[in-house]
Amino acid sequence: MITVALAGNPNTGKTSLFNTLTSSYEYVGNWAGVTVEKKVGTLTNKQGQLIDLPGIYSLSPLSRDEGVTTSYLLDESPSMLMNVVDASQLERNLHLTVQLLEYGAPVVVALNMIDVAESRGLHIDERELANQLGAEVVPVIARTGRGCDELVRLTKPEHRTNRLLQPRRFEYGSLLERAISELETKLPADAGPKRWLALQFLEGNILVLQKLRQLVDPAWLQLFYDATELQLKQQTGAKDMSQYIRSQRAEIIDGWLQRSLRETHKTGRTLTERIDDIVTNKFLGIPIFLVFMFLTFKLTFDWIGTPLSDELDALLNGPVKDGIGSLLDTVGAAAFIKSVILEGIIGGVGGVLVFVPQIFILFLIISFIEDSGYMARIATVMDRLMEGVGLNGKAFIPMIIGFGCNVPGIMAARTIEQPKERLLTILLTPLMSCSARLSVYSLFVGTFFKSNQALIVLSLYVLGVVAALVLAKLFSSTIVKGESSLFVIELPPYRIPQWRTLMRSTWEKGKGFVRKAGTFIFGGSVVIWLLGYTGPSGWNVSMDESFLKAIGSVIAPLFAPIGFGNWQAGAALLTGFLAKEVVVSTMGIIYAAPDDAGLSGMITQFFSPLQAYSFMVFILLYVPCLATVGVIRKETGSSLWTWFSVGYALVVAYVIALAVYGTCKALGFQ
Repeated sequence: MITVALAGNPNTGKTSLFNTLTSSYEYVGNWAGVTVEKKVGTLTNKQGQLIDLPGIYSLSPLSRDEGVTTSYLLDESPSMLMNVVDASQLERNLHLTVQLLEYGAPVVVALNMIDVAESRGLHIDERELANQLGAEVVPVIARTGRGCDELVRLTKPEHRTNRLLQPRRFEYGSLLERAISELETKLPADAGPKRWLALQFLEGNILVLQKLRQLVDPAWLQLFYDATELQLKQQTGAKDMSQYIRSQRAEIIDGWLQRSLRETHKTGRTLTERIDDIVTNKFLGIPIFLVFMFLTFKLTFDWIGTPLSDELDALLNGPVKDGIGSLLDTVGAAAFIKSVILEGIIGGVGGVLVFVPQIFILFLIISFIEDSGYMARIATVMDRLMEGVGLNGKAFIPMIIGFGCNVPGIMAARTIEQPKERLLTILLTPLMSCSARLSVYSLFVGTFFKSNQALIVLSLYVLGVVAALVLAKLFSSTIVKGESSLFVIELPPYRIPQWRTLMRSTWEKGKGFVRKAGTFIFGGSVVIWLLGYTGPSGWNVSMDESFLKAIGSVIAPLFAPIGFGNWQAGAALLTGFLAKEVVVSTMGIIYAAPDDAGLSGMITQFFSPLQAYSFMVFILLYVPCLATVGVIRKETGSSLWTWFSVGYALVVAYVIALAVYGTCKALGFQ
């Protein structure tokens, strides 16, 4: 099996190409840093593996995800490198191409988005470009699959041309060439591509430096670097060696483009530019985003999601529950078994599954935002606001991802260069309202706020963002101090997402919710039912005599000041630490109605609309779920910061819920 490493700048369609070449699916989006770890797939010809590496501009890493690519090239020996470049941004993309060509492995250049380049009046002579590069160049459109068969064909060893087998060497001037040769002689035979290592070292690649320190005396390395840089400054006037090397590469690339690129016609302002005049306007950008989110929740709750959820609820609690009950009666199942299945499993898991339509509609819209190119614009319009609280617009991308699930949102913070900003983003992303919380909102807004469901849910999402921004300002000026970074992000052209891609993306995001319902929530529901079925006096006790009530009653008084001091709410909040969906399954078991009132009918006996809103505010902000806590521990590498994330969220949730409940009650709302 050959190994092909897929590398390229962010936003070149690299992960889309990976999906096409492997007939699989990976997380696809239109912003820098969508791939935060390498992913592996099998090529469609079944003769090799394709490694999808994070999008980078250079092999000198600035963030953790960029370091994945350099580490892979240092530690592995891929059979081939497949470099994805944006045909409409060729000059910028080719800087990475030069570094990959210098690595020494065969390189195939996938000239992606060739249609976009043509629409902008750019004609690329791919044959001439291939001659200049000394690599195979294949025009492709990753989203439609054009040119992908040729890419797969070139991965086969028998189809490799002389171009692919001959390593490239680019000259950097006599001084650097002497320095490169001197360092090469110091490296052992098994060090890897010596010239590439020497160049990356001189360019300041920290990961290469760490490797070379294991092979060459570190003191000699430092003296060698300082002496070479001093001579270079004296001879050329360059600021430093990395700047000089980049300028040399720029001259090489300019020569390539003069021979292979020409402008066929002048293009006016593109549709993307005209749309950006509106959606990235400093006055209109944020209001447009809020309107978009409001329409999202109208679709999710009022127009499509809730009617579908109601139909699914009627099915599960009607024919399905009655049918299973009749089947259990027919086989003579014991009362204990009937209770655990009908009240524990169907009452708990079914209470969560009824919200699947709303979850999937939300994920469909999030997928649309990603694939259309609007995601990067959201980060752009939020940059000024984020900068004021000690972050930048790039930090808002993990937060948006957190709307789907906090876990990948926190992992996406790896793309942030500054340690201070990365840590702040990790700590604050759990305040974003994930899809698991959506099941709780769906239950309460559908019961207490039927005429204003979208507005109420939007207020919760906005509250989470506002709380995160306020805390970012507080933390950045107190406990998490450090340098701020500049905000740089590519704005890809707007595209109409393909329906197949949207469906696949939605399923990949939503299947985790369904899987969790069938495993984690299933097990949790049985345990919760058992706690409600047993008590100090034995088995088959009433809920008021159960262990579940005893547990919930311990903490219930703490929540009385914020409006829901009943033991049922306390028990549900405790189980919600495992997963926020379990709050609904716990309530489905606790409030199991003996008649046709259903869960919605029962909770009206324990909550008023104001108490319900206060409960949702607390659910929004209180402790992250168990999986989120685990990934915070992994990403920060610190137990202290992990416990801090749990503790501060609990305090903030209580304070804000208390303020909301007290203020609204004082104003006469009930």
